[in-house]
Amino acid sequence: MAILVTGSTGVIGKQVLAHLNGGGVEVRALTRSPEKAQFPAGVSAVQGDLSDVDGLRRAMQGVSTLFLLAPNAPDELTQALQALSVAREAGVKGVVYLSVFKGAEYVDVPHFTGKHTVERMIEHLDIPATVLRPAYFIQNDVRQKEPLLTHGVYGMPIGAKGISMVDVRDIGEAAALELLRRERSANRLPRETYELVGPDVIDAETVTSIWADALGRSVRYGGDDLVVLEQRLKAVAPAWLAYDMRLMMSRYQQDGAAASTAEVERLATLLGRQPRSYRDFAFETAAAWAKG
Repeated sequence: MAILVTGSTGVIGKQVLAHLNGGGVEVRALTRSPEKAQFPAGVSAVQGDLSDVDGLRRAMQGVSTLFLLAPNAPDELTQALQALSVAREAGVKGVVYLSVFKGAEYVDVPHFTGKHTVERMIEHLDIPATVLRPAYFIQNDVRQKEPLLTHGVYGMPIGAKGISMVDVRDIGEAAALELLRRERSANRLPRETYELVGPDVIDAETVTSIWADALGRSVRYGGDDLVVLEQRLKAVAPAWLAYDMRLMMSRYQQDGAAASTAEVERLATLLGRQPRSYRDFAFETAAAWAKG
């Protein structure tokens, strides 16, 4: 039997595959274009797409454990629900589902509410799954290179409430650990839920201070203007996605997304260490930028 990884060519999927490497189990990666895929040695590319039910049925043959990452798409919810149903029909014994931190609370943010609905299916149908709820990805801020280096400005309007941002490497490792645990078990395991969060609460004041230290220069916050954010995102993404991101950032500004000490420690127990910090990321990234 095998682990099937969806979203395999994206940021998180690549991290999951990297952390599964050497785990001693068969790993397959779902991709639209197997001929173009570049996966770690030992990973088998499987042609398929979550929007293609028949193709997904074929890909699910011989699969015992599923990593489900639904794409940011207008039909994300439909794709995720159908993928879970196909997995159940195929007899998959374990699922690791990538949800989102604060999904139940941010009811006006489409992709948050969609992921929470998938969680409801998992709960109500008693699907043997681990639900992972990552906060805002620390690595999203790699995109701040130009405003930080050119203008000394941190441009994401994260607000003053604070977010327990998470390193994508910790997401990949947590997912791999749970996939391997479920794959190696002879039986279906009970449901588990982890909040994937960082050890610090990052707000506008904190983030500018960290970047100032990392870059050795003055850094200011670009402000909370969400209209500007939406227009900027529309230049590189569909309008519906830009608006979704605006709604998310609005909730960050209004309510924040700070993790509890218990949530951080639960993740630390899974990882066997403390989650990576934003400060460490900033200093690593600043050093890489300096090297060109």
